[in-house]
Amino acid sequence: MRITKCLLPVLAVTATATALAGCSNGTTPGDRPDIPLTGTHWTLNALTVEGARKTAPTPRRAYVEFKPDGTATGNAGCNRFTAKAAISGDTVTVGEVTRTEMACDKAVQDFEDAFLKAFTGKLQAKLGDRDGTSATDIGLGRLTLTTSGGDTLALSERPPAPLKGTKWSVETLLDGKTASSLPAGVKGRPHLTVAADGSATGNLGCNNFTATVKVEGDKMTFEALAVTRRMCTTLQNGLEQKLYGTLSSGPVTYRIDNGRLTVTAQDGSGFGALATAP
Repeated sequence: MRITKCLLPVLAVTATATALAGCSNGTTPGDRPDIPLTGTHWTLNALTVEGARKTAPTPRRAYVEFKPDGTATGNAGCNRFTAKAAISGDTVTVGEVTRTEMACDKAVQDFEDAFLKAFTGKLQAKLGDRDGTSATDIGLGRLTLTTSGGDTLALSERPPAPLKGTKWSVETLLDGKTASSLPAGVKGRPHLTVAADGSATGNLGCNNFTATVKVEGDKMTFEALAVTRRMCTTLQNGLEQKLYGTLSSGPVTYRIDNGRLTVTAQDGSGFGALATAP
């Protein structure tokens, strides 16, 4: 999207892509081309406010995507958000942010507040090289957004993760409109992988499981679900009962968004999982 010739204050932006088509998108000597941010999922890697790095139990859940229609959408750590966003050269102007109202852990809520505060107003954008790869950050493009006060948001491009062939590490439990992080004693344990042939393997927090998965549209059904019989702690047993209850409840709804899988049963229970390296 190029709106160099008719950039409006972000709070007053009401033009659609059709209206913007009437703006000149050419460049004249001295003009800077708009930085190419649209069409990419930008995962937040680090947030630095007043020189201190802000962290949350699962900061990699947070991301931003700039849309061609002049909006920015994403997840602030627990809740989804949207805002008007105008790109002119290497400046991004973000208007007032609206977000969903899901109840979250206090640490995540505090992180959300800091993130969205930093992600509002005029931001200087700088793209880095596509350098290297790592297990947690499949290093593609790098983006740094800097506020007028010097706070920074460091983000990286993350490629789409398909349902099949991806290892999904469970990191959030869902109960209606409430999301809660896994207890410290079971973090990093539960996961699942759906193979190309529809077979599924994984861990519920202590015991391993196998199943076959039938996928129809945005629905998944786990069939022939079998679980090992290892002795587990009370904490692990509680987690396993919740995950097993979701997987064995019949057809569940799933959604994949920026390397995050959300699985929801008909009663509103479910879990969120992140795509991780095998």
